[in-house]
Amino acid sequence: MVYTRKDVSTLTQSERRRLVAALLEVKRRGEYDEFVRMHIQYYVADGETGLRAAHMAPSFLPWHRMFLLDLERVLRRVDESVTMPYWDWTRNRTRTAAPWTEDLLGGTGRQSDRQVTTGPFAYRHGGWTIKEGITDAEYLMRDLGRSRDPIALPTAGDLQGALDDPVYDTAPWNSTSAKGFRNRLEGWGRGRGATSWRNHNRVHRWVGGHMVSGASVNDPVFWMHHAFVDLLWSRWQQRHQGARYLPAQQPARGDAQRGRIVARHERMPPWDVTPDQLEDHSGIYRYA
Repeated sequence: MVYTRKDVSTLTQSERRRLVAALLEVKRRGEYDEFVRMHIQYYVADGETGLRAAHMAPSFLPWHRMFLLDLERVLRRVDESVTMPYWDWTRNRTRTAAPWTEDLLGGTGRQSDRQVTTGPFAYRHGGWTIKEGITDAEYLMRDLGRSRDPIALPTAGDLQGALDDPVYDTAPWNSTSAKGFRNRLEGWGRGRGATSWRNHNRVHRWVGGHMVSGASVNDPVFWMHHAFVDLLWSRWQQRHQGARYLPAQQPARGDAQRGRIVARHERMPPWDVTPDQLEDHSGIYRYA
């Protein structure tokens, strides 16, 4: 049966409580940390060797679609009414808007150590201890808006260039691809600093703390952010009818990217599923 993902700002009080309770229960069971480990494992950058499946590659979008579906299935085993809402950061743009409320994700971290001390995922409550991270800190960290070097969340105008691009992805199929919807949305730009972080990447930087590393899954906002990224992929498909995932086949022999990316009909690890099979989600869920 097809279920619905809603805008996080439209959730009822009951829906907020159920979502938080399900996340905390999945964390208590130890299942949540498996998702953190998986994301760390598959965060392979351009400069590293081996296959890139999760980031800096065409499969960025289907990989995270499958990743989100797996998390949603685990949540729905706890409470079948729960689905992952999306955070539209082009509309809810302040540090006090949803999802940064006391009954959802809590707010920013304190200035001294970036520790989140509000909301149900605060370390002091005992239900959200960081076990898989890049530091020894056991508490969730955020720095909404980057207080010492402020940046702004992407706007609808910032997204326009990505949504207008009629081609899914282009060679060299990595973080340097200057055209194509995938990298325009993923957000690897030229230069250094804030100007090089666009769209998806800029949101990670805006949240700060755990969200700026491969261990970003430690912050539950990761899922709401990627649900919106997934929704944007759906909007792009609706705008460009017939546009398909690219590349359809592996690059030619001798190409540096051959064997380092996933083509349309190839298995996308760690699952036995192809990007082609994930292009249409209408039989599983829809967006409100």
